[in-house]
Amino acid sequence: MNKDIVCIGAGYIGGPTMAVIAQHNPDRKVVVCDINEKRIAAWNSDDLPIYEPGLDEVVKQVRGKNLFFTTDIAGSIRACDIVFVGVNTPTKMFGRGAGRASDLQYWEATAREIAKYANGDKIVIEKSTLPVRTAAAMEAILSTHEEHDFQVLSNPEFLAEGTAIRDLQEPDRVLIGGPDTEKGRAAVAELVDVYAAWVPRERILTTNVWSAELTKLAANAMLAQRISSVNALAGLCEATGADVDEVARVVGSDSRLGPKFLKAGPGFGGSCFKKDVLNLVYLCETYGLHTAAQYWMGVVEMNEHQQQRIVSRLFGEMFNTLANKRIAIFGFAFKANTGDTRETPAATVCELLAAEHARLVVTDPKALENARIDLAGLADVAFEPDPYKAAEEADAVLVMTDWAEYPQLDWRRIHAVMRKPALVFDTRNCLDRDALRAIGFKTLNVGK
Repeated sequence: MNKDIVCIGAGYIGGPTMAVIAQHNPDRKVVVCDINEKRIAAWNSDDLPIYEPGLDEVVKQVRGKNLFFTTDIAGSIRACDIVFVGVNTPTKMFGRGAGRASDLQYWEATAREIAKYANGDKIVIEKSTLPVRTAAAMEAILSTHEEHDFQVLSNPEFLAEGTAIRDLQEPDRVLIGGPDTEKGRAAVAELVDVYAAWVPRERILTTNVWSAELTKLAANAMLAQRISSVNALAGLCEATGADVDEVARVVGSDSRLGPKFLKAGPGFGGSCFKKDVLNLVYLCETYGLHTAAQYWMGVVEMNEHQQQRIVSRLFGEMFNTLANKRIAIFGFAFKANTGDTRETPAATVCELLAAEHARLVVTDPKALENARIDLAGLADVAFEPDPYKAAEEADAVLVMTDWAEYPQLDWRRIHAVMRKPALVFDTRNCLDRDALRAIGFKTLNVGK
């Protein structure tokens, strides 16, 4: 008999992952629970709490059949044999390790709830991104419940926002780490069966728990490093007359490197990259690996420098003053096809522009409400869903997110309503620069 599944945490990990698991395991009951009543209500409505292409269709297909969203954490733990932990593990902003270490208070509270409410043996699966050897702490907490056996596995997610459903449906790999014991191997086999309902067995990789925990941090750190590397080259391209897109195209044709994550831009954002790299920095420092810690810290510092450099270039192009100039920010989400604004480069750029007393108007097709929250503390910021209205009387358009609709806009119409000389700074290199210049725009790009 197949075991039922509960995921504690109804965020970007829990909701999409459990929806796809339910879709491919119709004979299993899959429950997603969270203490946030508003979030659970949204998952049970027609207006899901997160935007992700394809997510709405999957949820509606299985919700109420074998996928359920609830705030009843105690009942869900009792009813299910496989417990995923997908709670938030943000960067700790206080005390020891502040600004680098993971804040594990929500994770620990969840572990204690599992121990408190468990009514039988459970397979407990770390889905949140956690520091290496955190599973040992989970085991220590769960072992206080002497009646039942708990097997703790690590099953990190490798989802990219904007393509999360595709990543779940057709993953490059599924990673499962477990103890090398008889019960541990049996628990790993149970989880393998869950994914094998649709993932080819050769793509389901198994390791020990510690390797699985570290692999998630390592993967994100190396992806972030590629973005910082190409952005470091972008500045040199601008100084020498090289074109970063051409450099990246040739470099990416090397089979040893490949073309992915070699796109110059405003820097990485989202909930994972900065947090995971900083976590890796903290771990290296903890184990006395200070040169390694400095190396990974450089990835974050280069990313922050890129946003400062964007504002500096805009400043220089606009006669060395941005005071009282209207800047239209096209795109606030950290990437296209998501409404997520966590660690978005646009927020940092807006803060730097506001410090220069620029007047900002922000437009974004999916992230405008999050932008209102993120920029609530800034003066002289307007929010406009219509990009044409956002551009009215603007001195410059700053493209911060490569939404597919932006190249399709009527840029002649935009030019007509802007103050002259009208500038477009395309930080994503997603617009036709020659066409813009033919219209009469001054243009700036990253790495060109």
